[in-house]
Amino acid sequence: MRDDLLDLLWNAFCQTLYMLVWSSFFSIILGLLLGITLVVTEKGNVLEARIVHRIVSVIINGVRSLPFIILIVLLLPVARWVVGTSLGPTAAIVSLSIGAAPFLGRIIESSLKEVALGKIEAAKAFGASPFDIIFRVLIPEALPALVRSLTIAIIAVTELTAVAGAIGAGGLGSLAIRFGYMRFREDIMFSTVAIIILMVQIIQWTGDYIAKSINRRRYKLD
Repeated sequence: MRDDLLDLLWNAFCQTLYMLVWSSFFSIILGLLLGITLVVTEKGNVLEARIVHRIVSVIINGVRSLPFIILIVLLLPVARWVVGTSLGPTAAIVSLSIGAAPFLGRIIESSLKEVALGKIEAAKAFGASPFDIIFRVLIPEALPALVRSLTIAIIAVTELTAVAGAIGAGGLGSLAIRFGYMRFREDIMFSTVAIIILMVQIIQWTGDYIAKSINRRRYKLD
């Protein structure tokens, strides 16, 4: 290993972690809004609104159909407007959040649809409001599945940070391309790949542990 390797890896790791934390936070908020909207506005649900459901669905499908690297380029003006620059980790957070939110919205939709309709109907029969049904029935009942969905989304964001590095976002992806690939530094290439694999494993293990803990507590209460 060369003397500069640890410094390069540490700085790139910090940039990747910074992008990952904030992008995950904003994409989870947006994804939850999209996923919940898709479920509650569909036919026969608590806030049926077919036009809203169709519009949101089309927007999600449209964004998801774009390759992420193209989406980043398209969102550069948005990033510049929001944070004042189109380069660096902070600018990448805008593109990562918007790019990951539709994917997250779909998997959250799938998780919420696993909730038995009988429980929703029972809540309606007791006079529960749509707000109560969403936050006291849908989300609590789907919580283990939601945790697994969020885990998948965070892993996807981790992978996307590497792609964002190709256009000046910094982080491990940028380090692997600029220093590893372009300068033929195999030590950097292998080290960045190892760090990303380790990050993904930790995220997956944490998500699985939380989901299992929720299930165990639920069964004990039952």
